[in-house]
Amino acid sequence: MRIGELVRRTGVSERLLRYYEEQGLLAPERRRSGYRDYTEAHVETVRRIRCLLAAGLSTSTIATVLPCLEAEGELLAPTCPDVVGRLRGERERIDRAMADLSESRDALDRVIAAARV
Repeated sequence: MRIGELVRRTGVSERLLRYYEEQGLLAPERRRSGYRDYTEAHVETVRRIRCLLAAGLSTSTIATVLPCLEAEGELLAPTCPDVVGRLRGERERIDRAMADLSESRDALDRVIAAARV
């Protein structure tokens, strides 16, 4: 399928699909004309990428873990032992970021509470 069909099937813009390709997340075949040729597997790959981005992973991390994930129904399941550790590390990073944001919110609440207006 051409890129327009992949856009329609995934809801992801052409620009983002090209970005995913630049980041090594998608590898479409190229026709002699230079057009990208996508398969049904690319539709699933884009869905997985979107899921992992929504989980807070960077594209560089996704490039590392994507080959070691397979679908189990609606879930993605790691198939390589080292990926579980990497994902746990990412979860810890997100936990730290959430704690930092909570502290920032609390500081802002104190400033707001001190308002004299």
